Amino acid sequence: MLPAQCFKMLSDETRIRCLLLIAREEGLCVCELTQALAESQPKISRHLAQLRQLGLLVDKREGVRVRYSISDELPGWFKKVIAGLKDSNCLKKQYHEDIERLHAIK
Repeated sequence: MLPAQCFKMLSDETRIRCLLLIAREEGLCVCELTQALAESQPKISRHLAQLRQLGLLVDKREGVRVRYSISDELPGWFKKVIAGLKDSNCLKKQYHEDIERLHAIK
């Protein structure tokens, strides 16, 4: 996985929002992400598929749901990028509504 590929994947705000919530919650399903981000299921599924195809996410079937989580196979430098994004206070403020909507459904 090359840095340019990863950063190109993160150039879309929906993918960043998905990645941030998945990293913070240590895994989410499509239905949780659609409600948290207030986006359509096809849009969220399309972005998750792109993240999965690049190897940033892995999926695991749990009954009728598919749970997405951050891949353990990521290079160390990219794990640091995700950790930095996840721990960023300014991003928590920026995407506060996403977090609130997610916690309201849990």
